[in-house]
Amino acid sequence: MELLNQHVSIRKFKSQLIDSCVLESIIYSGTKASTTGNMQLYSVIVSDNDEEREKLIPLHFNQGVAKSAPVLLTFIADFNRFSKWCTMSNASPGYGNILSFFTAAIDALIFAQNVCVTAENYGLGICYLGTTTYNAKEIIQVLELPKLTFPVTTVAIGYPDELPELTDRIPLKGIIHKGKYVDYSTQEINKLYAFKESLESSKKFVAENNRESLAQVYTDVRYKKSDNEFFSLKMMEVLKEQGFLE
Repeated sequence: MELLNQHVSIRKFKSQLIDSCVLESIIYSGTKASTTGNMQLYSVIVSDNDEEREKLIPLHFNQGVAKSAPVLLTFIADFNRFSKWCTMSNASPGYGNILSFFTAAIDALIFAQNVCVTAENYGLGICYLGTTTYNAKEIIQVLELPKLTFPVTTVAIGYPDELPELTDRIPLKGIIHKGKYVDYSTQEINKLYAFKESLESSKKFVAENNRESLAQVYTDVRYKKSDNEFFSLKMMEVLKEQGFLE
């Protein structure tokens, strides 16, 4: 519990390499995660040398965290392996659809989180890279992914070279709904986000981006509607190319 409660994202790593046995042990523990029907609809691509990482770093918009990490783990929603097993066993797979993609994506993300918790237990630091789905098409080409696979997230992993403060979270009462979803009043929304907005780091964030509020930083700068629409269309095209929208 203490390990989970003390989690922070690490964006600066030491140059120290991760022993291959340690990395394999971490990934092994990842495979003990829950999975749909025990199908294990995931794979992970380990990029742990300069040549491999340098091909991926530009696809993560040259983020410092991607450059700093000695290992990048790309987690793949993978129905390719299972479908081949079905075909070889005289069974007819029918997984070229959006439900199957979503199922495999869930499997891959649960697997990824188990890997991350295990890594932190080893004294390593991690950071999820949300840029994976933005450039899924290009990542597919670099990693030579076959049809019925899709990269859903990347984790930068290594020994921490920083000790960030805990990240703020909205109060638990803003998350829990008992029995049914109860929508929020304006007053409740203000209370839930008051602490986040009051932080000096948030105020600095707003000032640096020349906005009136923290919410505007999210809607106008970090996660713009135009970007969401652009990458959504791109993602749908890639899902079709990968055989998930037949």
